[in-house]
Amino acid sequence: MRMFSPLRALDHEQRHTVAASFLGWMLDAFDYFLLTFVIVAIAQEFQVEKVEVTFALFLTLAARPLGALLFGRLADRYGRRPILMLDVVLFSIFEFATAFAPSLTALLVLRFLFGIAMGGEWGIGASLAMESIPAQSRGIVSGLLQSGYPCGFFLAALVNWLLVDHIGWRGLFIVGALPALLVLYIRSKVPESAAWQAQQRQPRQSLRQTMRGHWKLALYLMLLMAAFNMFSHGSQDMYPTFLQTDLHIAAGSGTAFMLAALLNLGALAGGLFFGSLSQSIGRRKAIVIAALLAIPVIPLWMYGGSLLLLGLGAFLIQVMVQGAWGVVPTHLNELSPGPVRGTLPGFAYQMGNLLAAITATAQTWIAQWHGGDFAFSMSLWIGTVAVVLALLAWLGPEAHGASLSGEAVDSPATPG
Repeated sequence: MRMFSPLRALDHEQRHTVAASFLGWMLDAFDYFLLTFVIVAIAQEFQVEKVEVTFALFLTLAARPLGALLFGRLADRYGRRPILMLDVVLFSIFEFATAFAPSLTALLVLRFLFGIAMGGEWGIGASLAMESIPAQSRGIVSGLLQSGYPCGFFLAALVNWLLVDHIGWRGLFIVGALPALLVLYIRSKVPESAAWQAQQRQPRQSLRQTMRGHWKLALYLMLLMAAFNMFSHGSQDMYPTFLQTDLHIAAGSGTAFMLAALLNLGALAGGLFFGSLSQSIGRRKAIVIAALLAIPVIPLWMYGGSLLLLGLGAFLIQVMVQGAWGVVPTHLNELSPGPVRGTLPGFAYQMGNLLAAITATAQTWIAQWHGGDFAFSMSLWIGTVAVVLALLAWLGPEAHGASLSGEAVDSPATPG
């Protein structure tokens, strides 16, 4: 297919770099989403309300900006490759430790620490990939990288379906330690970013110096990513709980897995399609189209009435949600100044997560106020956020095709 021709243009090392960045984000998301499938089981074991367990999701999202800033600055100073390996090991360790949490309080602390490690992965992986590929490949690679997130959701759904009845929720988190093995692949196959190496020939500057003149851009990106994160987490995090409470579909059932599979197939298709589309029509237009097309799909997604229609709705909503997201890796990296490209995209992304961290808890509150109706709360949330996201994307800057050479003269953020 013509859409995939930019991928065929990548050389051997570039393909390994893209693969490692994709796998890192997929496995990070896998570890995150395991918790969303066992909220009910954890609440029952610790004898607390579901809303108290959702606070673990809030803490994970709230901690991610700390990780983005910490690991991003380390990556800008010491290189993308070694810090990416460190990050993967750390989030795998905290995932493993979650399996042995003796209380809800301990679980919340461990999920906060996991969030710090999770927060570093996306920005480093995305900058490593985007700095290593030709400009004409950025659209499809952006969609591919972001599709690692729904693929992680799918993997979590698969592991939950196959294993939760046999090993329980604690056993799932032990399985979640396996991503640490990715470090072996990164070490043996992935080279350091040539753009980062070029940056080292320039005089070293502080974060304040490199961000001079770019603080308005940073603030805008944080607001944009808040809307993006409310869009994705609002459509995904409480979906397993919606299936259990509204539709009475057991978390470990084949039906729940089938719906999760359709949801994530839609996300994969949407990320690749709109990421590739953004290469020809521009980043902002692709985001706006995807966001607004989510609105007419909401009734099918939440109120389909039959498994066939609910499955179609799950597929289509994620075509649009992750379609918009498929543009994010290249859009943020093109807008970011070279000397802070390891820090700014990831930090803006994760600060957006912080601003959106209340999503799961807010949706649960709204559902409780509306008679326990998650369909109502999720529909209201996604419809509102889709409009806000489209407006923010349309009114913001674009730097489609900007140089990512890593030289100090890189000047992003020209208005689109």
